[in-house]
Amino acid sequence: MSSVTDLDLPAIDLTAAGQAGDGYHQQLAELRAQGWLARSPLAFIVLDRESGEFFLRARATAFPGREIAELFGITSGPLREQIDANILNQQGDRHRRLRALVGPAFTPRAADRWRPAMRAFLGQLWGRWETSASGDFVAALAKPYPSLTIAAVLGAPDRDAPRLHEWSSLVQRQFDVAALATQVPQIERAVAELQGYVEELLRRRRTEPGDDLITALLAAEDRGDRLSHAECVNLVLNVIAGGVDTTQAQLSHAMRLFAAHPRQWERLGERPGLVPRAVEEVLRAEPITPFTARICTADLEHRGVRFPAGTIVAICAERANREQDRGEEFDITAERDGRLLTFGAGAHYCLGANLARAELEEALAFLAPRMPGLAAAGPARLGGVEGIYGIDELPLTWAGV
Repeated sequence: MSSVTDLDLPAIDLTAAGQAGDGYHQQLAELRAQGWLARSPLAFIVLDRESGEFFLRARATAFPGREIAELFGITSGPLREQIDANILNQQGDRHRRLRALVGPAFTPRAADRWRPAMRAFLGQLWGRWETSASGDFVAALAKPYPSLTIAAVLGAPDRDAPRLHEWSSLVQRQFDVAALATQVPQIERAVAELQGYVEELLRRRRTEPGDDLITALLAAEDRGDRLSHAECVNLVLNVIAGGVDTTQAQLSHAMRLFAAHPRQWERLGERPGLVPRAVEEVLRAEPITPFTARICTADLEHRGVRFPAGTIVAICAERANREQDRGEEFDITAERDGRLLTFGAGAHYCLGANLARAELEEALAFLAPRMPGLAAAGPARLGGVEGIYGIDELPLTWAGV
């Protein structure tokens, strides 16, 4: 049996210039045509869905946050402490206990509770933008909307939403290898500031409880050994870090896709019942977590290949999601099989998936009838694909109503 390290594999550098947009999809398609594995500077890229699910669900794999941090010399300090405490880097009983405590706040039913608030936020933001009939969608709507939603879920004041967005954007860069090479001081400062903010929010909620996630977590902490104070702080920090930048990116890509496919946008405006399917198609076609890393904690064998302990693999959701009939097409009316890897799979399946879907559904349902004639007003400024694949600027125009 061959070791993966001995295989002659095609190579890709995910940090190289031009790894975004249509060119990135084409390059991955060409790699997939050569086989199910490729090589990158930090990891082996897993390009097919069956193998991606195998590594995401295998008990002998884990998220390699600590190992990647060590590659960049992050062995102490606020960022390393946060990485060590991050729920993504927990395994076994501790991971199951933490997920069980925070999970009830992110069920489909729990997410639905926040839909009226989402609609209210969309109305407020749209009221400041609708008369222009053009502008940068990211700045006007995609950026503030998720941070306002997360503030509501936590029980934080709306006025704090811009700070939550800024902190989330920076803290999330712990998963971006390009940022780890250049922005560690800024990320560490954001971690320290966000921890201080969460501590203050917890103090406030102890004296002023509400119907929110913070109050629920404090109740679990007060029950004794189920949740320590440090775990409580880190769970809230994880929710903020993971629930803002991600939804901003996915909503931005949704509008970019629809601007490039005007007939699809027209159909959505005509048939509101297509909204849930449209969200699934956006998540399928342009996942904002195109690669999910895992490290083998023991020797693994798959498809006649041995992956030694310590091997890092990156599961490519972009290719896995397209592994079906007409998978390269963007079509909100197409019948799909629903097996997406956008939110991962297995024990570390994204906790916030239901909330993200609700936010995206409410946004598309709100915008489709209000932005007929949607089109790009200029080139989008795309981020890199090695972490959260976002959009920094998305100029749009529409006909108005």
